[in-house]
Amino acid sequence: MKRNALFGLFGAVILLFVFGFTAEKKEVPSESSKSNSKEIGPDCTYNGFKLYGNIKIVENFPDIKVQIVNNFPDLKVKIVENFPDECGEWKLVENFPDVKVQLVENFPDIKVQYVENFPGLP
Repeated sequence: MKRNALFGLFGAVILLFVFGFTAEKKEVPSESSKSNSKEIGPDCTYNGFKLYGNIKIVENFPDIKVQIVNNFPDLKVKIVENFPDECGEWKLVENFPDVKVQLVENFPDIKVQYVENFPGLP
């Protein structure tokens, strides 16, 4: 009788050991995978690029692809001449940009709407 109980206990331990290592484990998303999401973060960044500051419009090799829309934007943008230090404030420059943006019609990373007041996240 003791022998059957011992083998039963031993078998249960082996099963737990085997299934414990072979069971599919859920992976907790790391900070780096969160930054690759397709949404604008609460800190006004997209994919690690801040969405304010000195912006250069380019034809090739952009940091972010942007589509200009009139409705349902991901970001409201105000073009400013000085101190673009708030979310959605862009100063268009030719040299030393913080972010390079390509304007596209299809498959944008984000959609922006130009506004005169209240730039930032809608």
